[in-house]
Order: sequence, then structure tokens, then C-alpha cells
Amino acid sequence: MVTAVHELDLPLLDTNELERWEALEAIEEARRRHWLARTPLGFTVTRYEDAVAVLRDRRFHSALSLIPQMAGITLAEGDFEERGPSILSMEGDEHSRVRRLVAPAFTPGSVERLRPFMREVMAELVGEVAGRGRCEFVAEVCEPYPIPIICELLGAPKEDWKLFSSWASDIFRIFNQNLVEDLPAIQRASQQLDAYVHDMVEQRRRRPADDLLSTLIAVEEEGDRLSTNELVRLAEAVLMAGTDTTRNQLGCSVAVFAEKPDEWARLAEHPELAPRAVEESMRYLGAVRSTVRVASEDIEYRQVRFPAGTLVSISLAGANRDGEVWSDPNRFDLGAERTTAQMTFGSGIHFCLGAALARAELQEALPMLARALPDLSLGIWGPARMPLRFTPTGPGSGPASGPATVA
Repeated sequence: MVTAVHELDLPLLDTNELERWEALEAIEEARRRHWLARTPLGFTVTRYEDAVAVLRDRRFHSALSLIPQMAGITLAEGDFEERGPSILSMEGDEHSRVRRLVAPAFTPGSVERLRPFMREVMAELVGEVAGRGRCEFVAEVCEPYPIPIICELLGAPKEDWKLFSSWASDIFRIFNQNLVEDLPAIQRASQQLDAYVHDMVEQRRRRPADDLLSTLIAVEEEGDRLSTNELVRLAEAVLMAGTDTTRNQLGCSVAVFAEKPDEWARLAEHPELAPRAVEESMRYLGAVRSTVRVASEDIEYRQVRFPAGTLVSISLAGANRDGEVWSDPNRFDLGAERTTAQMTFGSGIHFCLGAALARAELQEALPMLARALPDLSLGIWGPARMPLRFTPTGPGSGPASGPATVA
């Protein structure tokens, strides 16, 4: 018997005001009762298998394009919609076509050439803080790390790194739940980025280089074509997905290790554990904790009817701690053989296009940080700051003074 989702007796789940551990406990409690929970905006999926199934069901569309509408904003002509949809919010044949064209540029093999540059960027950042024994990790390491790599990928010169960083910060205000005030800055940054990348595309058409835009332009010239607007929107998607998510996940991963000193020391001794360190820290504390879908039509799944327009949040954090698929899910352990894929990159057609790039960035960064910042200790931290203390290393560090403590 099929039951409309609004008629189900579901647990209420509202994690907006909860600390992260409280939120995980609330999700676990809801999961014991049902694979769905009711939220202030709709419903959320609490279990791993259902999270994967919903994300792979093409009838559930990305809700990214609904953010302005949910904030009560109607975009006028000349705003975002005129620029065409982003690959992050495309659906159906349009999404399949663009994804098929660009996917070869984002394979694990395609990002290997960037690994030496990743190490170079992180070594410079680490060199600035290692001898001090303390740092503000978000501002001094997380924020400046991915931008040079994205610029190198796109082919932007070093003197423009700060421009890209500023544009990324402003564009990501779209997720700050203050869109009415932030919209002018978001639009201004998007327009400036559009103009910059338009110029880059024209330059690469005249003189190809060894970078992502040249690769995508070459694809454009082999039968099926990417338009200039599509290339610009792809570059913006790369900037968004490759900057904010990576720097946030680096902070989350280091925060986890700060609470697990034995594992931090283990990683420093065994850098070959980097791939496992990335996957386990993303499972344990993922920077992307949920993603939202909207029913594009009336959908029946597991004897539940979701009317068209129903908002369904997928709890990636909950799926990553589901005891039905993870052995001892609340334990962080680099020695654990986990064969199930962590969910922070999502699943289905909107699986993170830049997953290989993000994995490589984190795999290069974490072992280097573990060696350079021993005896890690974490102060009070949040989205915008992360004070760290550690035993000084490197030039100018002086004699070791034992394990560092929180200031």
C-alpha cells in the first residue's frame, strides 16, 4: 500500500541549532524509527542505502536552482538565469551531454600532473607556520591552499590568484542564508568572473595551453561542442566546487586528527595511509553534511509517494554513520578496512565532478601537515576560524618544548 509522505507518522528532525555531535545523535535516533524524518522544510533521508537510492533516482532533481526562490527572491532578466544553468543544477539530457564531454578532464589520471604543484603550495604554507608552534589554520592554510591549484588547473596566472579567491568567497555567499543582502556581491563577483573567463576562452582558442580550458575547447572542436557560455559556467562550477569544499574539508579533517593524536602521529610516520586518512576523515566529519533534492514529478519509492515539488534532504552525515553498513561507525580508525564508499562526495549523476582533484589535494596535504605540525592541539573552532597549537618544527623553531596545549 502506497502512503503519501505527508501522511506518515515520522520523527521530527531539526539540526540547525545543534552542535555536530548532538546533530549526529538526533539523526541516529530518527534513523531507529524510520528511514525518513520530517524537517522544517520537507523531509530527510536518514539511512545509507536510501540515500544512495534517492541520489541515483533521476526523478529527484538538484534543488540548487531553488535557493533564490526559497529566499523569496525573483531573479530579473539579466541575472543568473540568462547566463544558462550550471552543471551543478542541470538535469536530464542536457546534464548527461555536458557531463559526458567534460568527465575525461576530471579523471584521477588527469589530476596527477598537479600533485607536484599541490606539494609546492602546501610546503610554502607550512613553512610560514611550522616554526611558530601556533597558527590560525583556516586563514593561514585552508583558505589559501586550493585557489592556486584551481588557477593552475584553469591556466590563470599567479598574479590573479587573489582575484579568484575574492570571487569564490563572494559567490559562495549564496549558501549563507542571507541572500537578500548578499545578492549584489554574488552577482558582481559572478559577472566579473564571467568576463575574465570569457577572455581566457578567447585567448586559449588562439593559443592553446596545457590547462583545463584548452582541454575543454579541444573537446568542443570534435563534433559535439561546448558553447562559450557552457565553458564559462563550467569554469565557475570548478571554482565553486574546487575551492570552498576543499578548504572546508581540510579544516574538518585536521580537526578530527587533532582529537586523535595517535592517528595523527601514525599518519606522519606512514604517509602511504593518506588515501585512507582522506576517506575516513570525510566519513567521520564531512564538510558537506547534506544535499537537497526536489521531486520533479509524483514519485513512489518504498511504498511512499512524494508529490511533485516535495523537498527531500539527504543526510550525508547520517549515511556516513549508519550502523547497518558501517562497522563501529562512531570510531575513527585509519586501520579499519572500510569497503563501503563514504557519501560526502554524493552519488548518482551529481556525484562530485571534482572528487579526484579534491582527493589528490587532501592526500598531498594531510601527511605533510602531520609531519610539520606534531602534537596537534585544537582550540575553540567554527566555520571561520581554527586556532591550532603544535610543537614547532623547521627553521627558527628552536628546541622542542614538548606537546603543545590549547591557548
